[in-house]
Amino acid sequence: RYQSLGIAGLVGAGRTETLRALFGADDADEKHVKIEGKEYTFNNPSEAIAAGFVYMTENRKFDGAALGLSVEENLLMGGYLVKDRSAGIARSFAMFPRLEERRHQRAGTLSGGEQQMLAIARGLMSDPKRLLLDEPSLGLAPLIVNDVINIIQQINKEGITVLLVEQNARKALKIADHACVIQQGRIVRYGTGAEILQEENFLSSYLGNSKQTKQED
Repeated sequence: RYQSLGIAGLVGAGRTETLRALFGADDADEKHVKIEGKEYTFNNPSEAIAAGFVYMTENRKFDGAALGLSVEENLLMGGYLVKDRSAGIARSFAMFPRLEERRHQRAGTLSGGEQQMLAIARGLMSDPKRLLLDEPSLGLAPLIVNDVINIIQQINKEGITVLLVEQNARKALKIADHACVIQQGRIVRYGTGAEILQEENFLSSYLGNSKQTKQED
């Protein structure tokens, strides 16, 4: 099946910068990415989108206009390049039943967790091949975090490659096929998520208080 990659590291390690560079949103010196045997280099986000990449930022990126639109209108906006948007909306509502219940509700009145669901669903409306997720659980209640993590796994199983930056490193490592830990923009450890999870001393050194994050799991 399609693979998932978790990118872990402390705040300031360069996680977000890595995703932005891969998406062509930063002026990095080197921003080549090789996925499933094919190499990509994007000079701007438009090139990345055309190649089937979608980047979900950590702030959910709902501007004033989008906040005033209904859930369904936001989904339609996300699929503006797709000919048949009805299939995408049906898929979104099947994946996020809560959004279907609120399909006519304005995005600005949704809870933080619902807005995150809508942001992911809106990104999926373009039928991407690769999904770059930056801190999808940021600011969400623990129960909602689990829902979002489960959805990410489902998205991956449906054939979309996932690159995940997540504040809860253990959750990211737990669901990632492969993972890398970065420090000051450099990879200091690469392996499967399961392998890195077993290295308590390493987690403590590069990801902070591993005991605390384990209790939050």
